[in-house]
Amino acid sequence: MAAFLFSRFLQSAVLLVIVSIIGFLVLYLMPGGPLSQYALDPGMTQEDIARITEQLGLNRPVHVQYLDWVWGLVQGDWGTSFRDGSPVTQVIARHVPATLLLMGSSTVIAVAIGTWIGVRGATHRYSGFDYIATVGAMIALSIPTFWFGLIGIYVFALRLDWLPAGNMYTIGDGSVLNYLHHLILPSIVLALVHIAIWSRFMRTATLDAISQDFVKTARAKGVSERRVVMKHVVGNALLPMITLAGVQVPSLLTGALVTETVFTWPGMGRLFLDSLGYSDYPVVMGLLMFSALLTIVANLIADITVALVDPRIRLA
Repeated sequence: MAAFLFSRFLQSAVLLVIVSIIGFLVLYLMPGGPLSQYALDPGMTQEDIARITEQLGLNRPVHVQYLDWVWGLVQGDWGTSFRDGSPVTQVIARHVPATLLLMGSSTVIAVAIGTWIGVRGATHRYSGFDYIATVGAMIALSIPTFWFGLIGIYVFALRLDWLPAGNMYTIGDGSVLNYLHHLILPSIVLALVHIAIWSRFMRTATLDAISQDFVKTARAKGVSERRVVMKHVVGNALLPMITLAGVQVPSLLTGALVTETVFTWPGMGRLFLDSLGYSDYPVVMGLLMFSALLTIVANLIADITVALVDPRIRLA
């Protein structure tokens, strides 16, 4: 286990370095550069832009800028926002809770509903329910998330007036119920695609578990079908789903970016788009590294969990 953990940590470190290099170079090569907002100011002269360039260290070679940024990153200094001068860590920290709340709630919805659909579809193979679930999953995977969001706002917020159209809470009302009321629609919209993915994978994993010899033995012993499914089939089918949960983190982050924009949710996704619009590159790089770190940690936890609960992997 120690060798496994060391190998995973080493791979994670290499991956973070690769992500940082690619992200830094892409931002460096983008048209306009971080001073594009200053260039739009009619009162800004070339001398002013040159002075700001020197103050920010943008006139140095790209590899020097990158190494200086990495050294600050290692020391906990993620840079300063070009937009308001706040430390990048503080800017990101203000938006992390909103994104984690949205991702967590949508994950719970996706796992609960997707698992039920997948298990029922496998135990009632080729039934009407199975066909409907398959078609529904294909539709959910084919339609963009923002379209679901707009339809949800139109139906449940504008036509029925059941749910708010956006924001995280109503100004002046910070109650838990108010937060939950605003959370319902964006979390369901974000969960739709992941329900489809989870149900398809869960159906396949359940079918594979049903065909195993230990399930046939349990049935031969006279164990009830419900007990066979709940105790023997579902438990073994969930093992590969633990890995899927870690793999889905990037998809959740991408979906959160779109969902937060549609519902004006004050999370990291909306902050990322706003920072790109303002050419606030330190915040963009900070969000990129934080997202990469979150993805790596989630996959690492998933791998360790599978290794702990599955003796075959642990012994291997």
